[in-house]
Amino acid sequence: MKNKFRHKTGIIILAAGNSSRLGRPKQLLEYKESTLLKNTISEALKVENSFVIVVTGSNHNLIEKELYSFEIAFSFNPDWETGMSSSIVKGITDLLFQNPDCEQCILTVCDQPFVTNSIFENLISESQKNQKGIAASAYADTLGTPVLFHQKYFQELQELKGQEGAKKLLKKYTDDVVSVPFEKGNIDIDTEEDYLKFLFKRDKETE
Repeated sequence: MKNKFRHKTGIIILAAGNSSRLGRPKQLLEYKESTLLKNTISEALKVENSFVIVVTGSNHNLIEKELYSFEIAFSFNPDWETGMSSSIVKGITDLLFQNPDCEQCILTVCDQPFVTNSIFENLISESQKNQKGIAASAYADTLGTPVLFHQKYFQELQELKGQEGAKKLLKKYTDDVVSVPFEKGNIDIDTEEDYLKFLFKRDKETE
């Protein structure tokens, strides 16, 4: 079967945080008879010609135990407390170690419940169609995750420090960025209130 996309894509799921505002691991919150993290992984695994790495940190033993049945690679970030950039650096480094011919990567998080494989695929196709090295999800008047980076940006991603994250590159290379609509991308879960609101709204919509 012919691959839908030319490029080999790594999908890095950033799941190292300790969910301090929530008070329990958001990665393992129940969602769709599964969990938030499992849902993100399942959607990522549907993308053709791709491979998935989950970057863990806090609660890594518990999270990895929950995911033992998935065909994914784990990347443990011992420096997760220093900020998201350390998880990006660890994810990119392990991605290149395991797949040195990787041509692009998608950085995504586990607390956007409406992420789907089509969101990832749209980033890939729009990047190719517009010949842009960065494809970022657009929602709520901002650009954010999931976001795709061509391999030419891997070195700079590996040089990120502290809390700055990958948004630094979006601002630095605006001419090489294509925005891709993600209608419900602004819905994420940081607190128990966020989670309860999300569940209430979802239940109302399915009535």
